[in-house]
Amino acid sequence: MTDEELLQASADLRVALGRLVRRLRQGYVAGELTLPERSVLSRLDREGPATPGCLADLERVKPQAMGVTLAGLVERGLVERRKDDSDGRKVLMSVTEAGVKLLTDRRSETTRQMAAALAEKFTAAEQRELIAAIPLIERLADEL
Repeated sequence: MTDEELLQASADLRVALGRLVRRLRQGYVAGELTLPERSVLSRLDREGPATPGCLADLERVKPQAMGVTLAGLVERGLVERRKDDSDGRKVLMSVTEAGVKLLTDRRSETTRQMAAALAEKFTAAEQRELIAAIPLIERLADEL
């Protein structure tokens, strides 16, 4: 692709993702995980225990903001703190059984709506394309 094509594709992707994020935020229901909480919980489930500082870096937020997010997850019993066996000065955050259960069993209304839209409005080939793009979108987010 040319530089101009990449610039246009990046602009189009930014607009599309912005619209998607706004729609997801509009669907938030009190009592459900916030987007930052879901992101951290999912990351801990996928990648394993991490320090709060590492999580703040990965999520691109200030340590104080990560502290608030983690405190909420700990308070709800979804994440736990424990000492790092290799370095007792460090604290590792890890997802609890309750956190894993919430991720696997409980789907938000927004997630159900998204799944319904995918099932009803997208072909099987389009569904596969979107699913295949997820790791690329996550990698792009990590690189920005």
